[in-house]
Amino acid sequence: MEIKISPEIKTLIPDFKLGIIQYKNIVVSESPQMLKGRLRLFQESIFFDLEDKNVSDLVGINEWRQIFKKTGKDPNRYRPSVEALYRRIKKQNYIESVQSAIDINNFFSLQYQIPIGVYDTKQISGNVTIRIGNENEEYLGLNGRKNSVHQLIVSSDEEGSFGSPFVDSARTPVTEETTSALQIVYLRPSLHIDECSKLTESLMNMFIQIHGGEGNFEIID
Repeated sequence: MEIKISPEIKTLIPDFKLGIIQYKNIVVSESPQMLKGRLRLFQESIFFDLEDKNVSDLVGINEWRQIFKKTGKDPNRYRPSVEALYRRIKKQNYIESVQSAIDINNFFSLQYQIPIGVYDTKQISGNVTIRIGNENEEYLGLNGRKNSVHQLIVSSDEEGSFGSPFVDSARTPVTEETTSALQIVYLRPSLHIDECSKLTESLMNMFIQIHGGEGNFEIID
């Protein structure tokens, strides 16, 4: 599977880059207690850190809000997914364990203040382009609603868009039936390429530690 970034995004955000991880022969299941515990403790730590802070002032979240503005989307109406997680935690509405793949996504997303998407490769048709959503383009999201992706960054295959740093679609989610997956790490443009590689490799290694199988990663810019 080939993944590429559209020229339109690179024009608007010259330093835009992604971590791409592809997995095969994985086993997705209930999260081990170690991961559940780390996710809970980290959220409690974030809650106390946010007592005298605004979520939108956090460096990583603010950077992603600026990206939404550059593509033409109001981040006060369409928040980056990681900001939505942080806002839940600030209200002490902690994120519960879902399953192993989603829990790792949430943990790393919170740790690095970036959106991360994970998708069942078997539900993706052909190659993937990261582009900006078109007018009237929408999909049924994991939030249970039809979501307009006009002017949002989207991941798109031959059937259309299926993912976004706002909310992913209900067409390609990883489930306990998934054996191969694509993970898209929406890196902060300000991060140096070496930091991006270390972050992405760290995520891949933890994912394989929990799910088995094999993985390979690359940074595309």
